[in-house]
Amino acid sequence: MKRFMRLLILIVLIISVTTGCGPDTAMSTDKEIAFADAGWDSNKFHNAVAGLIAEKVYGYTWREVPGSTTVLHEGLLKGEIDVHMEIWTDNLATYDQDLEEGRIKELGVNFDDNYQGLYVPKYVIEGDSDRGIEALAPDLKYVWELKDYSNIFSDDENKEMGRIYGAIPGWEVDEIVHNKYLNYGLDENFIYFRPGSDAALAAALTSAYDKGEPIVAYYWEPTWLMGKYDFVLLEDKPYDESTYKEGKTELPSVTVTIGMSNKFHESNKEIADFLSNYKTSSKLTSEALAYMQDTNADYEKTAEWFLKENDYLLDEWLDSENAQIMRNYLN
Repeated sequence: MKRFMRLLILIVLIISVTTGCGPDTAMSTDKEIAFADAGWDSNKFHNAVAGLIAEKVYGYTWREVPGSTTVLHEGLLKGEIDVHMEIWTDNLATYDQDLEEGRIKELGVNFDDNYQGLYVPKYVIEGDSDRGIEALAPDLKYVWELKDYSNIFSDDENKEMGRIYGAIPGWEVDEIVHNKYLNYGLDENFIYFRPGSDAALAAALTSAYDKGEPIVAYYWEPTWLMGKYDFVLLEDKPYDESTYKEGKTELPSVTVTIGMSNKFHESNKEIADFLSNYKTSSKLTSEALAYMQDTNADYEKTAEWFLKENDYLLDEWLDSENAQIMRNYLN
């Protein structure tokens, strides 16, 4: 009888282990975060940073759920997605209403300095003594002043005209930038050139920069390109919601928030507290994306590098004990 009972206990233990029903497994399964993955690099990078801390400090596992902006937002409302690290609030028509009705929790602002507009390399304005480049347009500051420098930004095919690289055909911002081009009379001595893709636009900018040549082009932040190269955003008239689409003022930056589903928020206070303190910037994000571009590191390795390079963030996001736990892992 005793041998039978020992055998029975052994069988139960084996079944428990092989089916994953042990207490540790149950705990890890309960402590999982489903992050929204909208597909772009900065979103996936911030998922990796938050996921790494959640894993090493709080014992969570994490995964990503891919989808479009609207589909992911709906998933957050339904509790199918736990956390969205990059909600571009202006792109969601119902966002403010959802907050007012308490359908999701907004934990804070990840970044809100995501500028966009017409950029030129810094050496065009200030020169670069290390590269032997002289400043070609030292007084260039505003978009409308480009009309005085068409000879500097000459078009490849028509040397008597300048070239402005616009946005990608089909993007709403392309129409806005083209309106700006017309509004400031740049069509008199500039050709508005539309690259066929964001890759083609990036290639034009990087090629010109590597050669030390002048270029003026639409671009945006945060991106690896803006983290790797030193570009200057030309100033414009102050943003006006009623006229910016006509090209009469600067383009708006978007408040990018961190959201959490109500369901997850109810039972995961430690993660909610951590992410309520989580704040970065387009500059920091661009630098991380540039590191990833240069080294071919994955998002997780980039997250580790980022936290080592910006150690002070741990003290802003975590209490002293948890910050030290993270430092111990990173070191």
